[in-house]
Amino acid sequence: MHAFNLQAKPLSLADRLADLAVDALIDEADLSPKPALVDRRGNGAHTDLHLGLMHASALSLWPAFKEMAEAAVEVGEVDSTLREAIGRIGREGEQAMLTTTNGVNTHRGAIWALGLLVTAAALEPQSSSANAVTLRAARLALLDDRYAPKPLSHGAQVALRYGARGAREEAQLGFPSVLQRGLPQLKRSRANASGEQNARLDALLAIMTNLADTCVLYRAGEEGLHAMQSGAQTVLDAGGSASLRGRRRLHELDQQLIALNASPGGAADLLAATLLLDRIERDGILQGAF
Repeated sequence: MHAFNLQAKPLSLADRLADLAVDALIDEADLSPKPALVDRRGNGAHTDLHLGLMHASALSLWPAFKEMAEAAVEVGEVDSTLREAIGRIGREGEQAMLTTTNGVNTHRGAIWALGLLVTAAALEPQSSSANAVTLRAARLALLDDRYAPKPLSHGAQVALRYGARGAREEAQLGFPSVLQRGLPQLKRSRANASGEQNARLDALLAIMTNLADTCVLYRAGEEGLHAMQSGAQTVLDAGGSASLRGRRRLHELDQQLIALNASPGGAADLLAATLLLDRIERDGILQGAF
């Protein structure tokens, strides 16, 4: 065959969604300067994480996200069969992640959040608004998985201890932190010509203002949670990430959370969910797919 006749094979819907999910995870990891989180500057409040590990972890999850989307296309509706299929795929994806990271939990919460959203988007690709996708994801999250392991994660244990809303409840409610805070702030900051990176930082901060982040609660208790929420609001009140006053407050928040060992990993996962839904809404998941 002549070389000029070779054409790239169009991406399937599942390929496209897996690409978008991994892109969202990498964009979240690269975003800087994030308070107490791994970014291009360093490791934040972590001693076992670094940016290269976050990238490798995100890439290791591509097959799982693709399989979830394929399961949604095959099953075609929100039911227990699909819920249990994506639960199994998610657990297999988690093992692939842990193998890649030598046992370090980099993206366990993100597998849950983005996996649900990828599945929900694949179910009805013509209905790809953030509201529609999160509604389908919530319906999935409300179903039981008979094969899910019973031991509670650290996040679930903390949620019970403090009466906080964990990752499971966030999904079951339709991702309110994303729909009511992350996405609206992202769009407001863009409209104010803050620049894309600053708009994404502002979206993260908006999520942090109200989220009972179980990662922070686990690492730093209620003191850390209060510092995160009030500090994030202070940055936004000072003009956000694009303003000089806001950047000063952001630096102070970063130093305070690092001193408390309070890394807002739950907020970071929800920022990745925000970026995924934003890309689906703006670019369309059918672009480049069959």
